[in-house]
Amino acid sequence: MFYSIDDDSVTLRIKAQPNASKNEFCEIYGDNAIKIRIKAPAVDGSANKELIKFISKSFKIPKSSIEFKSGQTSKIKVIKFPYSQKFKEWIEDYGKR
Repeated sequence: MFYSIDDDSVTLRIKAQPNASKNEFCEIYGDNAIKIRIKAPAVDGSANKELIKFISKSFKIPKSSIEFKSGQTSKIKVIKFPYSQKFKEWIEDYGKR
């Protein structure tokens, strides 16, 4: 599973693909990560900043509440953020794909 929900927070395992034409959620990568395309290049942390911005906008949560648990310099990243209604709706929709 690429995510877990504990109390009021979500841990999301991501396979980041920088230099994409647009920011978007893609398919499940392997058994335990979701692939996310990010338009920023993997230079000087710009892809990580763009990823945080994309997650914040997608799930309607403040950027300051998103934290990297691991993988800041790796393609596989683990982030943690507050559980939101928008994330709940996204998981329900995403599970139907």
